[in-house]
Amino acid sequence: MQWFVNLGASVMLPILLFFFALILRIKPSKAFKAGLTIGIGFIGLNLVIGVLTKNLGPAAQSMVKNFGLHLGTIDIGWPAASAIAYGTVLGSLAIPVGVISNVILLLLGLTKTLDVDVWNYWHIAFTGSLVYVVSHSFALGLFTMVVHVMVIYLLADMAAPHIQKQYGLEGISFPQGASAPGYVLALPLNWIMDRIPGINKIKMTPDTIQKRMGIFGDSSVMGLFIGIVIGILAKYSVTKTLQLGVSTAAVLVLMPRMVSLLMEGLAPISEGANNFVKSRFPGRDLYIGMDSALAAGNSTVLSSALILVPLTLFIAVIVPGNHVLPFGDLATLPYMIAVMAAVFRGDIFRTIVGGIVDVIISLYIASWVAPLVTAAAQGAKFNLQGNSSISVLSDGGVWTTWMIVGLGKVMTWGGIGLIGLVTLALMVWYNKFRGKKGKNRENDAVETNN
Repeated sequence: MQWFVNLGASVMLPILLFFFALILRIKPSKAFKAGLTIGIGFIGLNLVIGVLTKNLGPAAQSMVKNFGLHLGTIDIGWPAASAIAYGTVLGSLAIPVGVISNVILLLLGLTKTLDVDVWNYWHIAFTGSLVYVVSHSFALGLFTMVVHVMVIYLLADMAAPHIQKQYGLEGISFPQGASAPGYVLALPLNWIMDRIPGINKIKMTPDTIQKRMGIFGDSSVMGLFIGIVIGILAKYSVTKTLQLGVSTAAVLVLMPRMVSLLMEGLAPISEGANNFVKSRFPGRDLYIGMDSALAAGNSTVLSSALILVPLTLFIAVIVPGNHVLPFGDLATLPYMIAVMAAVFRGDIFRTIVGGIVDVIISLYIASWVAPLVTAAAQGAKFNLQGNSSISVLSDGGVWTTWMIVGLGKVMTWGGIGLIGLVTLALMVWYNKFRGKKGKNRENDAVETNN
């Protein structure tokens, strides 16, 4: 299984989806073309994300040095966190645990999400490893992964109508541990901003900005200016600042096109999956669970995330009680706010406000969980590179980590079991007792939000 995962998303997902398409009785030639197109789309997506990370990472590092930031815990970022999560015996079982749980929940009709992005099961490996560090119970660590993946599927199902409406991703959901929890945070924030005089009149979508500012509101021009500002804050030379500006503009233009290519391959499989489910389970829908990278290239998401990079460093300094220096996950901010931006109807102002609230909460939780992340890293024989304390802004700072690990620490089996029972009850209510009007209610909620 590990060998298969190591093939990477660009090879692993096309193979999985090819065989899945055959099961759905899609013609082999059409299934092969769809799988290959998905692989090509992922390679293009990763190339563009690589451009962003390669340019934004050094700029963020320069800003940290220029601002003279000195905080005791370093944010190692999700790539290192996933290595830690999968680096333990417990974490290595996350993929089979996640896949089996997904199949059982689908058969029972307790989720609509068919999660094909198996790499992202590292999120449940992460919380399972932290609970194991707290409890020293291997069985509780496994149980934690089952409960956490149930929470993720529930949130993915609930957020899916907003994601499909805002991003045009028909039949797609985001069962990703770092982005799905943003749905719960965005709902009350959106409700509050809808009721604040003045604030509720602000409309800053990419379309409205372009109408008011002309060429200066174009996504490529916005990317250029945002990149230049980040270059100035990083105290880059004029040459490097302009290069960063053009690179950022390129990411804003190319990312949506790569997502469109990927969706071209997913479309026949998604359609076939829904037809298959509807013919055998009338009244039920099926979502294809994918990485929130599909929304990371959206103009609202990427523009807001780039603006949040310097703001996150500033917030880390002024927030009392924070010990985490944001670093590794600064390039992960688009993923953290992807679902939130959908709930905010693509409004850049609201997404930035929501992002600021999310960053503040994440810094406090990441500071709290730092000793456990450090202990888990030592258990996985991870090289701390001289750091005495490490944490993760994305998964280490998400509210689900605080809830799961916190109750696991205080109540052990009782705490995790309580989360599991509440989540199961919500799944039953959401998928069973809302009746045939469930789909209409989801669509009505999205229409009302828009």
